[in-house]
Amino acid sequence: MKKLIILLVVVSLSAICWSQAGKGVYQVLDLPMDARSIGLGGTNVSLFDGDLNLALNNPALLSNKSHNILTLNYARYLAGINFGSVGYGRTLGENNFALAVNYLDFGKFQEYNELDIYQGEFTAKDMVLNILYSRQFGKYFSVGATAKVIYSAYERYSSAGMAIDFGANYHDENNLFDMGLTVKNMGFQFNGYHSIEGSNHREPIPVNILFGVSKKLKQAPLRFSFTLHNLQRFNLNYERTSATDKEYKQVYEIKWYDMMFRHAIVGVEIVPSNNFYLSVAYNYRRNAEMNIPSFRSIAGFSFGAGIKVKDFRVAFALAQFQSGNLTTHFTISTDLKGFGVK
Repeated sequence: MKKLIILLVVVSLSAICWSQAGKGVYQVLDLPMDARSIGLGGTNVSLFDGDLNLALNNPALLSNKSHNILTLNYARYLAGINFGSVGYGRTLGENNFALAVNYLDFGKFQEYNELDIYQGEFTAKDMVLNILYSRQFGKYFSVGATAKVIYSAYERYSSAGMAIDFGANYHDENNLFDMGLTVKNMGFQFNGYHSIEGSNHREPIPVNILFGVSKKLKQAPLRFSFTLHNLQRFNLNYERTSATDKEYKQVYEIKWYDMMFRHAIVGVEIVPSNNFYLSVAYNYRRNAEMNIPSFRSIAGFSFGAGIKVKDFRVAFALAQFQSGNLTTHFTISTDLKGFGVK
């Protein structure tokens, strides 16, 4: 039964985290929570336009435009899995702060013992508390950091840890150009899920280095974004079999140019005004890992839309994290000034 529990958790994590199997724990840290990020291919670390949700990708994107903004995100996945976040931004002088909570709920499971006798139900969940800070230096540059407290509980097994993100951003409003760099998930486990011979077994948290640029055209309502992820390691392949090295290379080896493109995400937004956008993006790695011969799929592509209605901004996105299954993502944000909060 324990093997079945572990298998279910690993399969679920693999599916929703772009099939990026384990170079460590807490894959939830790289799971996009908001519709804007999903619509831009899964992440964006460069776009500086006051969107509080994008600051979870790069804390340097947090600005005074996020002051008093409350945002809610929700996505429903297959088999009862759902995830989302809630965040709030606040500016004090030249210092920008935000607080956000991310959660990933795998739903309820039925437990049976080795004799196939029902033992009741249990749950599996991940939660992350994010504390963000940013500050602008001069006209163009801003820097930021995010402290993350992580708690994970799968049935009777639990783990806690902490991680830190550092980010920088260059924003040239005159030329409509943005550039961002982020180092994510530098941290450690306080305690692991289990012990080995009485010693607590701790696993590494997967660091992710990202770099991106965004450019809006002056003569057309188009904005292009290009993001590189996992720059800390070139080889993103994780599959191993019992085959020999020679057999493995013949069947599974990924060419260097293919691997290079697996680091890239390309996104395009149509922005006729500040109150509306449409987006489409292509994540090459997701497409390559979800590709099934003779099966048509739009894996790798994602689509998004957002509109502002009075004091509310609503966003929606579609993406395919698993062949044959589309996921829907919703975001709603509002300025609490309209509710009497200054």
